Amino acid sequence: MASDYGDLADLPLRIDAVSTQRRERETSSGFARATTEFALTGSDGEEAHTGRGEDVTYDADDHDALADAGLPDLTGEFTVDSFSARLVDLDLFPEPPDREEFRNYRRWGVESAALDLALRQADTDLASAVGRSADPVRFVASTRLGEPPRIDRVEELRERVPGLEFKLDPTADWDRDLVAELAETGAVRIADLKGAYEGTEVDNPADPDLYELVIEGFPDAIVEDPALTDETRELFEENEVRSRTSWDAPIHGIEDVRALPWEPDWLNIKPSRFGSIESLLETIDHCEERGISMYGGGQFELGVGRGQIQTLAAIYYPETPNDVAPRRYNDPAVADELPASPLEPPAESVGFGR
Repeated sequence: MASDYGDLADLPLRIDAVSTQRRERETSSGFARATTEFALTGSDGEEAHTGRGEDVTYDADDHDALADAGLPDLTGEFTVDSFSARLVDLDLFPEPPDREEFRNYRRWGVESAALDLALRQADTDLASAVGRSADPVRFVASTRLGEPPRIDRVEELRERVPGLEFKLDPTADWDRDLVAELAETGAVRIADLKGAYEGTEVDNPADPDLYELVIEGFPDAIVEDPALTDETRELFEENEVRSRTSWDAPIHGIEDVRALPWEPDWLNIKPSRFGSIESLLETIDHCEERGISMYGGGQFELGVGRGQIQTLAAIYYPETPNDVAPRRYNDPAVADELPASPLEPPAESVGFGR
């Protein structure tokens, strides 16, 4: 059991009622994002509290089916750990999802709501419960560059927020001129190759020419999720490149970290991929012990989930280039006023989130 999870596992949890709310919003990446927010309500003996979490499953049909059918009965008296154990035996999907990893996404939404409720019933917050501080969070903006790719949105965002840093997704239609323009800004902190995705709309097949362009064009940037093939593997043989290579899509728990081609120096931590709070904190604990740097990753959260990934970043990896920018950065149109990095934690907080 991860040390920080041990501080949470025995928190009492009482759930009297459960509700769901489907959300949907257009995004800067050109698709309509749907999520479901869970609300678990329960009394601590004196007053009622509500804990919230967010299911970031990408298939809108899965959210529609859940809205029609609802969740299984989750009411009762538990601890955080016994509630997590109960979810192992429950099917939270009225119809089987297209991708098995969505089961982790939904479980995380429910578990994070339960943790939020347990912390509120205990009149405490996550940082206090695990004996850590919540610090200002450095964040980067994640954005697409359009078709054909242009630097315009990067420039527009930096006009609004001078000094803003970025996580970008290079694609096969990037060329040397575009990379040179982006490199000149000095603002690219993460280049996500998306080579580890399979069967999704963002799959980006291994491309040795693109990989070489990115590695050479952004010599100080983290390079995320390369696809290692006979054509690309040699680009990652140098320690200098390996030391700034990060992984995201393959990571669902500590065993996935151990199974990587080499021990990483960087990992992108997306809580929903882990499914359970215990798996997430066990992996974070492993990274801290092994000196693996972490940064938070976002999934276009529309509700409380965004604040929760910001909270985790504030507690565990506040100074790295976290892809947890405030939600307004994901709007299709660039807003006139946007928060600047670092993101200050709330002065007073109860529960899990902001």
